[in-house]
Amino acid sequence: MKHYLSGGLRNGANLLKDWLIIFRWCGWLPIAAGALAGYALPPLGWPWLMWIALLPLWRFGPGGGALWGAAAVLVSHRWLLALHPLTWLGVPAVLSLPLVLLLLLICAAAAALLVAMWCGLVQRLGPRHLYSACFAALLWGLMEVLLAKGPLFWLGLGAAALPGDRPLAGLAAFGGAGFLAAVQLIISWLLWRQAWPLLMFVVLAAHGFGAAALAFNSDVDSSQKLQLEVVQPALPTREKFNWEMQQRQRYLLGDAIREAEADGSAAVVLPEGALPEGEQPNSKNVAVISGGFRRDGIEDRSSLLWFPAGNQKPKSWLDKHRLVPIGEWVPGGEWLQWSGLSAVGGLQPGSGSRLLDLPNPIGPIAGIICYELADGASIAAATREGAEWLLAVANLDPYPLQLQQQFLALAQLRAIETSKWLLSVANTGPTAVVDPSGLVINRLKADKSKIATMKLWRNKNISIYSRYGEKPIYIFLCVSAIGIWRNKSNQMLG
Repeated sequence: MKHYLSGGLRNGANLLKDWLIIFRWCGWLPIAAGALAGYALPPLGWPWLMWIALLPLWRFGPGGGALWGAAAVLVSHRWLLALHPLTWLGVPAVLSLPLVLLLLLICAAAAALLVAMWCGLVQRLGPRHLYSACFAALLWGLMEVLLAKGPLFWLGLGAAALPGDRPLAGLAAFGGAGFLAAVQLIISWLLWRQAWPLLMFVVLAAHGFGAAALAFNSDVDSSQKLQLEVVQPALPTREKFNWEMQQRQRYLLGDAIREAEADGSAAVVLPEGALPEGEQPNSKNVAVISGGFRRDGIEDRSSLLWFPAGNQKPKSWLDKHRLVPIGEWVPGGEWLQWSGLSAVGGLQPGSGSRLLDLPNPIGPIAGIICYELADGASIAAATREGAEWLLAVANLDPYPLQLQQQFLALAQLRAIETSKWLLSVANTGPTAVVDPSGLVINRLKADKSKIATMKLWRNKNISIYSRYGEKPIYIFLCVSAIGIWRNKSNQMLG
């Protein structure tokens, strides 16, 4: 009996030891690597740190991949917690924090599911084969591009190179954020396989081609200089619709109009949601471009509004297409009447096109309203349709500086992808100009009320990515699939 008990205890101890080892490698390692990936994303933007964080993914199964994905999102999207309290949206105080936590957990769960599926596919294909690695990397990049058109994606590996490594980010001019994500996964695979000569070649080549793209973007023939007066109101979102805050914004707009007239600026630009529905800018000699709200029939829209000089009503507009979950759009709200959760009573999306064709000297622009900055494919399509510069308006309050820095990194990426100048005008920041090489110029201090003159240039250049979009990724994906099929066929014949 004593021998039986001692044997049982020994077996139990060995079993516990085995489980501790499994937990160590299948629990702590994925969580730590995922957290490192989330930390490596903007605002840090260190891709070389990301490559290390990605390395274990090539050996993880679905379980490890799920933990990695959840940890990455929990770290990189922690700014979502700043949404609390949601009482200003009409949410009861007792439900505010649980709802914000639920939103963050939903994002983490979505990432966990997607990365788990990707890791399962990698293990099924055989992660040690180059064709399998290329196929998996390209598939990841393509999925980031497709997910960016939906409501639950903000940034991924495609943005990891900024602001820390602009030469690497230059690759986006050839294939967009999806291609940039795929290249970083391939680099991590070569690191995992310890293929040092090929790794060095790929890293150097990627930086060389990227730097060449940035140099080309910098030398793009800019057809017309554009000077604009911008307003960064820095109004607290939870209070911006009360009378005092609205009066403060009117005074800022009046001062900006007077400064624009004195400076000879082509227009005054205000951030997302600056004008309540029916609000009219009192500008006789200067045009106004402002984020605001308008009613289309019985539907409310968040829009980019164009008021020519002397016009009290907008003559042209671009409606926001990609709405923010909870704040602007609630799943099933149109059927279940949940739209009252929104501060503006529930918004409806507009057309998917981001082209706003304005007369000279403003010219045609790719209009970007806040969250739409994540969708690089739509912005590139607008430049292909004729947009000569990019305008991003946003209201990032009450979110912390972390989100502003992520927004600016995405703005840099969009400028590089399209080879266009970009102007960002946001309530609390970032308000800045970004040149086609992704260099940030004349940025205003965050969270400070400010009126400033911004200068940029229009150009008619169409980047390789704007012209061809994700077509190269689809081609390389097909080539990789053929390579996998041939390897499988040779193994069967062997």
